[in-house]
Amino acid sequence: MFAAMAHEGEAPAEAKAETVKGDALDMPFDDSSFDRVVAAEIFEHLPHDTAAMKELYRVLKPGGIAAVTVPSFLPERICWALSEEYHTNEGGHIRIYTRAELEAKLKATGFVIGPHHHAHALHAPYWWIKCAVGTDNNDHPAAKAYHDLLVWDMLQAPKVTRVAEKLLNPVIGKSVIVYVRKPHTDAAS
Repeated sequence: MFAAMAHEGEAPAEAKAETVKGDALDMPFDDSSFDRVVAAEIFEHLPHDTAAMKELYRVLKPGGIAAVTVPSFLPERICWALSEEYHTNEGGHIRIYTRAELEAKLKATGFVIGPHHHAHALHAPYWWIKCAVGTDNNDHPAAKAYHDLLVWDMLQAPKVTRVAEKLLNPVIGKSVIVYVRKPHTDAAS
């Protein structure tokens, strides 16, 4: 992804990136390696989510900020109700978080909880359709049409869908994003 961004001139000239293979429970980075971390849609997949949160805490520098995203409770609950396959396949979602539960686990890890918001409201109906017609059924007319709509929206960003998503995000946003900070002084030390 970074190479594609650099090719298109979308990455700062001084920026660099490296792809590494690792484990969320034992990341291949030294303590306090990063100023900023994004943990996007991973904790709902992990049996040992709190261990992964501790790893996130470990690799973040004191004062560092992390953006943690998980599927929002209501849209996720609807997906689970519509499809057993959605949440029982290997590597799939094994839990549904409330924002309060996610924040409590992050706080217990040592993070200071910051603001939150919801995003991707237009994606929730897509997943509801996929769950209703079969998560692997990409050729179903409803799933295909809605997918095409999402691609068009992402590429064109028309004002009408941007406004609609902004209004719908607090209600059916597919993801909740919680911002956390590692304290300047580690509570564990």
